[in-house]
Parts: sequence; C-alpha cells; structure tokens
Amino acid sequence: MNVQILPLQGVPVIQTGVDLGSVLLKVLKDSNLNLQDHDVVVVAQKIVSKAEDRSVALDSVTPSPRARQLAIDVDKDPRLVELILQESVGVVRQKKGVLITRHRLGFVAANSGIDQSNVDHSDGEHALLLPLDPDRSAQEIRETLANGFNADIGVIISDSVNRPWRLGSVGIAIGVANTAVLDDRRGRFDLFGRMLKITISNRVDSIATAALLVMGETDEAVPVAIVRGLTHVNSPDGAFRGNRPLEEDLFQ
Repeated sequence: MNVQILPLQGVPVIQTGVDLGSVLLKVLKDSNLNLQDHDVVVVAQKIVSKAEDRSVALDSVTPSPRARQLAIDVDKDPRLVELILQESVGVVRQKKGVLITRHRLGFVAANSGIDQSNVDHSDGEHALLLPLDPDRSAQEIRETLANGFNADIGVIISDSVNRPWRLGSVGIAIGVANTAVLDDRRGRFDLFGRMLKITISNRVDSIATAALLVMGETDEAVPVAIVRGLTHVNSPDGAFRGNRPLEEDLFQ
C-alpha cells in the first residue's frame, strides 16, 4: 500500500454563509488536483464552523449562575464557560485552567471543542463552536466534490484533541461521509494463529491524524488534505460510531 497525504494549498479565508464544497471544488480544479476513486478528503473543523456561522461573540453571552461559579473554579471567562456548558451534556473533569466535558456529539474534549485560535477578534472576543451536525456537513461537501470529479470519495471533518496519559494532540473525525469508521478485526487471526478478540481499529481517527501532519494547527493555512492510496470501504456510518458507549467508559 502506497499512501500519500496531499495538502490543498490556496484555500481562501472562509466567510460565513459560503458553500464550502463549491469553494474547495474550485481550489482543487485551479490547483489541477483531481480527486480519484478512494481518496479521502480531510477538512479541518474550523473552516466548516466558519462557513456555518458557528462563531459567537462573547459579549452576546449571558452566563448562568452555574457558569459563573464554574468559571471561578477553573479560572476561565464565565461567558466562555457558559458556551462550553451549552455545548456539553456533562462535565467530566475540572481544575484550575482545565474544563473537560462530554460534548453533545458524544465524545470527550476540553472546553466542548470550543476554540478561540485562528479566529478574528478585531470586533471583540469570539469563540468558534463545532458544527451542529458534522456528519451532515461532511455529506454535503462529499456530494459536491464527488459530483465535480465523478469520483467515489470519502470526506472526514477533523478536529484535534488531547488524550489522557499522553502529551500532545492528535486528530479525530467528528464528521464522516462514505468511509468506514471502524475496522473490526475480531475473529481474525494474528501471525501465529491466535484469534483476535478485542482488536478494533478506528480508521477515521487514524486518517485524521495522518492528515494533521501536513495540515498543521497554527499558521500553516492548510485546512484541507487528501489522503490517497488507502483501501477504501464505503459505509453509511457516521462519526458517532467511534464514540465509546457511556456504559463502557471506565474513567468517567
């Protein structure tokens, strides 16, 4: 297997309300970069959120009493804490400077995935929330790109998260279209004939992390990458398939 990770250069600053799929289609064609069957297009969550108007001015947020108290406990802006609570279904851990929640989409993340980096604060502080329905967003982008190139492709909307017991961030898939989320190896055999009983690979998170190597997280200005050369598995699954069921969470 010869896997390539191709950065998409020249993506413009994304404005609210644009058709992101059409923007990316134009950039791809202007770059003479044609999508092929089995390509997986990885799109940074940030440009999806910007296109879908998920930026919130902190001055427009009225913190609740709970948010005000929690803000004192974790030493954060109470307006930001209010947004974090609104985007979550529960607080997992908290301490000074740290607020970890279970996001409404089902995964655990710091600050409910809300970000303030690479966001325009020229007219006051803003916070960028995750898309409302990242699977739907991924499907819409896929339809535009697949039709534009007549190619059977997958799309992943990625975000970066930190993990317990490990330093540094990795990519995860928060939205998926037309690619299998999990590769269940249970029932297969290892090199020595031993049956695998628990081995399940998260394909889409692995792809998102690989793409992050060329997309970066600071000033690289590469919010899209094409991962080429994988064995493609069509699937109607959404990103939620990668979330561990709450009843199996031993660390909550």
